[in-house]
Amino acid sequence: MSKVLKVGIIGLGAIGKVHADAYSNVEDIEIGALCDTLPDRLQEHGERLGVAARFTDYRELIKSDVDAVSICVGNALHREVALAALENGKHILLEKPMAMNAAEAAEIKQTGEKHGKLVQVGMVRRQTTEAQLVRDMVERGLFGGIYHMRAVLIRRRGIPGLGGWFTTRAESGGGPMIDLGVHHFDAAMYVSGLWNPTRVSAKTYAKFGRDMRSYRYTGMWAGPPKFDGVFDVEDYSTGLIRFGSEATMSFEIAWAANTEEESFIEFLGDKAGARIFDKGPLTLWTEHDERPADITPKYADLGNPFHTQARKFLAACRDGDPPAATAEQGVTVMKTIDAVYASSENDREIELS
Repeated sequence: MSKVLKVGIIGLGAIGKVHADAYSNVEDIEIGALCDTLPDRLQEHGERLGVAARFTDYRELIKSDVDAVSICVGNALHREVALAALENGKHILLEKPMAMNAAEAAEIKQTGEKHGKLVQVGMVRRQTTEAQLVRDMVERGLFGGIYHMRAVLIRRRGIPGLGGWFTTRAESGGGPMIDLGVHHFDAAMYVSGLWNPTRVSAKTYAKFGRDMRSYRYTGMWAGPPKFDGVFDVEDYSTGLIRFGSEATMSFEIAWAANTEEESFIEFLGDKAGARIFDKGPLTLWTEHDERPADITPKYADLGNPFHTQARKFLAACRDGDPPAATAEQGVTVMKTIDAVYASSENDREIELS
């Protein structure tokens, strides 16, 4: 009989609940402990999940008998909680973004290696059916050489929690670039296999959120607005990333913009191209029988990507399988995001080391 992985969840907000539901749908995983600073929320989820071990201080949870923890707290706490968990002998599934910046991410990676503990980063979008299918096609050479990618995620009016921690740089690390761009950057590099970003030229803007009372929106994740709060992050970013002389990636990532909403990653290869995440049917733009052809492949749905992520975390912790998203990859993504902000602030291209 396979060993059951006993997992604790630190942070029971929206994403913590998603982790809990995923673990509840995966065999050989037991939710052994919960932690949240809000006693009412802790009690609600403890009763719903049937978990008796409940803590309001994460330091107490990581001293318990769980084998691993999901870290689902605010961005500013990722480093602190991750280091404490690893130093207490726990494997970790660390929600995105990996940390506030690349230096913190590298410290988490090094601490995991020092203590021989697994660090899996919560880059769940790479677990979607489309991303897995296109990655397989790329690896089998059906795209030829990938030479350009386009990463676009634009919300018309989608600033989350205006005036709260999302829009406060000291708590979030940035705006849509670190909130949403982290997913698109990771998925693009994962699917293409291009993990060597070398130069970044970018610009960020804050055109909507700074004048909070005049900002018009139709809905607000993590709202309502806190007009006495802070908005010191970007709401739009754009730029170009070079992967040596091999390839490039342009990007537009926005919480708010006067344009239609879009979301996709496009891969251009010399044999084929495709888009993922655009909500339409996956189409391979290629050639067939010596003619240009659009091919719509039939494929099985891999199911809920959070469930897939949980199963891969189990296999990595218990069986030594590679984690679904490695700490090294997480550091690379954070280095790229750091370079976006540095390029905009310094008005020049940034070279990645």
